[in-house]
Amino acid sequence: MTAVSVRLKFQLGARTLATIPRRLVRVALSLDDVLAGETPMLPALPAQADGYVVTSLPADRVDSLNTHGLLTAVRQRYVRYHADLRIGEAAWLATLSGSARSGLKRKTKRLAVLSGGTLDVRAYRTPAEIAVFHPLARAVSATTYQERLLGSGLPDGDAALQGFEALAAADRVRAWLLFVEGRPIAYLCCTAQGGTLRYDHVGHDPAENALSPGAVLQVEAMRQLFDDRFAWFDFTEGEGQHKRQFATTGTACVDLLLLRPTLANRATVAALGAFDGAAGWAKRTLSHPRLARMMRGIRR
Repeated sequence: MTAVSVRLKFQLGARTLATIPRRLVRVALSLDDVLAGETPMLPALPAQADGYVVTSLPADRVDSLNTHGLLTAVRQRYVRYHADLRIGEAAWLATLSGSARSGLKRKTKRLAVLSGGTLDVRAYRTPAEIAVFHPLARAVSATTYQERLLGSGLPDGDAALQGFEALAAADRVRAWLLFVEGRPIAYLCCTAQGGTLRYDHVGHDPAENALSPGAVLQVEAMRQLFDDRFAWFDFTEGEGQHKRQFATTGTACVDLLLLRPTLANRATVAALGAFDGAAGWAKRTLSHPRLARMMRGIRR
């Protein structure tokens, strides 16, 4: 495997305060890897590489990973959420709370009314359909915080479109758009890896936040997937209320940074550890109910 340039971030929320460049071999575990119950073996480290970044390593396998004496730092802890599509739509809906089902039904009805009485969700999977989907979804993606703040919007350009069309030709793309009055306001684009469909690219027009278009679109996509060929819907790395709500289960995971034990890398690991620790302490402190009430009073 080859090393790629990675900027290690000192990050608070969506704001990056500083970065440190390193050349790292990325070892990204798929959902199948996560569920397999086996500890991965790291590939040989190229001479020019500073180390590895391992993502979605199950937390219970950290101690069994052979780190080859490299410096080790946990960059992130999270639950990797996934939905078992084999259980069927009725059983999946039963995993949602009564209030969640009621709220989603109300939001779906509201969006349907805005489109003349019928919810306007359109699905795309063939190369020709993806060619129609891509520019429409790109228009939505350009408005989203995922693209403006995180740089993780739907990939743009002819090369990106050709890549999606090639995946579609191999039956490895499922995509959806939600329209209101003929205008797309939310998109979801997923790619397949074996029997797993990945939650790769998602977003909605922030001007329509009050309508909860992302949640409504997710439900409609899930309904269709229970009649498709996939066993799992993988919400990928990172957490969020949306993922917790629609998943049926999850696996506690960590992202690991492994660096050669040089003086510069020791300083890097120490700095990242101190920063992450301070950020975590600040988050816990500010979330304390008494302090939260005080801050609300100050803002008023």
